[in-house]
Amino acid sequence: MSPPETSEDPARAARHAASAAARGMRWTLAGVLVSAALAAVKLMAGVLGDSYALIADGMESLLDIVSSFVVWGGLRIASHPPDADHPYGHGKAEPLTAMAVAVALLGGAVALAVMSVREILVPHHPPQPFTLAVLVAVIAAKEVLSRKLRRVGESVGSTAVKTDAWHHRSDAITSAAAFAGISIALLLGKGYESADDWAALFACGIIAWNGTRLIRPALAEVMDAAAPVEVEGRVREVAGGIQGVAAVEKCRVRKSGFDLFVDIHVEVDGGLTVRQGHTIAHQVKDALLAAGLGIRDALVHVEPAPPR
Repeated sequence: MSPPETSEDPARAARHAASAAARGMRWTLAGVLVSAALAAVKLMAGVLGDSYALIADGMESLLDIVSSFVVWGGLRIASHPPDADHPYGHGKAEPLTAMAVAVALLGGAVALAVMSVREILVPHHPPQPFTLAVLVAVIAAKEVLSRKLRRVGESVGSTAVKTDAWHHRSDAITSAAAFAGISIALLLGKGYESADDWAALFACGIIAWNGTRLIRPALAEVMDAAAPVEVEGRVREVAGGIQGVAAVEKCRVRKSGFDLFVDIHVEVDGGLTVRQGHTIAHQVKDALLAAGLGIRDALVHVEPAPPR
């Protein structure tokens, strides 16, 4: 039996998008607070402990603050409902934000690499042992925050939040590299003072790789790449289950922010009246909106089924 018309489904989709954005924004702001506290601790410990790697790590945390604010702003814009100027909503702000954060990762990696090479070429004092304790606490805090943000990003379907999670993980990676470098400098002594700088340089490669990897899904979403095959399959299954639908011809699904938009062609008996075909099309649309797939809108085109 076909589902009844559900005029409230678009409103429910809008509420879902707003709720998802609100949750993402809350945890993004939590990331800002954590990054601010850790940046202050790392910069102070780096200056007092003669560790350039720790100072550079603190600067990377400052970049985390900027990127988190960018993500927060993008989520806020993406949560706005459609209007006269943006009839399809503001969802594109979300992947654009993810791209901005990924580019910031790449820029931070380049800047950190340049400063690391400069410090390798200039002799300096070995770092102080207490900096290791600071780094252990930093690594733990950043890893916990990264995992939480990634879970939130996956649950709300936010590319920007997942990218921000990796930004925090990159901070944990640079801290781990600094820990290794400082440990080598302290254990091996004279001649190995720049070990923490080499560690920072190594971390730059990891950060740059992550930035490149993270920019791809965001760019794909901006370019309206097709949704995963399993999502399209589910859309076809729901549409094909409506009484009167002989077959599903074309099916296009794209993601915009937190929502999916569907363009689908269904085949019906060519002898039906226009009104009857129109009714089936509405039933297909209502079923898709109610399927729990996060579909904001569906455009259903009716085709006459070929004679059998």
